[in-house]
Amino acid sequence: MPNPLTITQIAEAAGVSTATVDRVLNNRPGVNPGTVQKVRDAVTALGGGAPVRGRPRSTSNYRFGFVLPATRRGFFDAVDRVIAQAAGEFRHQHITEITHRLPVEAAPFAAELAKLTDLDGVALLAPDLPPVKLAINELVRAGVHVVTLFSDVPGSMRETTIGADNRAAGRTAGLLLGRSLPRSGGTVAALLSPATRYAAEIDRRIGFQQVLEERFPLVHVLRLFELPESDDEAFEYTRAALAPAALADMPGGAQGGTQGGTLGAVYNVGPASFGIARALAAHGHGDEVMFAAHDLLDVHRSMLISGTLSYVLHQDLHYCVTAAARVLRALCDGVRGALAVGHPRVEILTVENLA
Repeated sequence: MPNPLTITQIAEAAGVSTATVDRVLNNRPGVNPGTVQKVRDAVTALGGGAPVRGRPRSTSNYRFGFVLPATRRGFFDAVDRVIAQAAGEFRHQHITEITHRLPVEAAPFAAELAKLTDLDGVALLAPDLPPVKLAINELVRAGVHVVTLFSDVPGSMRETTIGADNRAAGRTAGLLLGRSLPRSGGTVAALLSPATRYAAEIDRRIGFQQVLEERFPLVHVLRLFELPESDDEAFEYTRAALAPAALADMPGGAQGGTQGGTLGAVYNVGPASFGIARALAAHGHGDEVMFAAHDLLDVHRSMLISGTLSYVLHQDLHYCVTAAARVLRALCDGVRGALAVGHPRVEILTVENLA
């Protein structure tokens, strides 16, 4: 009986990644016929039996890439640090992690992403744009396993997404802020967002607006979707948008009411919370305006303690990063049920429950 081969041996002989070998051996689509033949020829040349499927191989070494945009320094840098902190755990699992910070513009981002065919798997935080989808599909066709992290790219050939339910997070913010507002008309809830193409931020917007429309119809939602990403520019933008004169020109609410609005709540789906808080202070708004943002960054911790931020909606970054690596390894090992991964809950943090 021929000795069983390892996927690593076959990959080295064929000159392809272990992920490509895994796809060929399991007859999964996405590998071009020439590559399939190279893998089969390598198996024949090595003269061994095909690898036994169904359980992880503890001696395999994998190269996984974590891909992040090279911008929005708050959240993306926090994820970068978590990946670095998890390096010891990855080594014990025979995983080498490589972090790539790619250009924020869609075309350069996609071009650099498509080059990562030497990796066994990619965990990707990327904008939901056609060039990025095409680059993901090219990676998958080349035999690289791809999962999205924190923000999905729906419609691509990625195998799963890992992170909190952002639509639910937006609805949670809407419920928290809506319950704090007066039941009479004329109250304004400001929804702030960058001009985003990240599915996570778009889902948060949708969830927030859904809850206010369903449960708080007298609250007028002021949609401010051109928020700059730097705090200084966000301060100037928000100060102009939330000036008393600007609010005075607004209608009272979805079901009528008086002209003019009183600012009662602010929800920020993305970056630059500190700049927004400065603008609120410049207009004399204090604790009477409820303010919610995402992710327990250092600046958000300080803002909770100072009282300038009411709520932070948070997800466990470490869990998501390590879960992405576990899923990628399981996919490479051909483990049945590799995609059965739990998603983190949305945590509601206030100054009273900070650890």
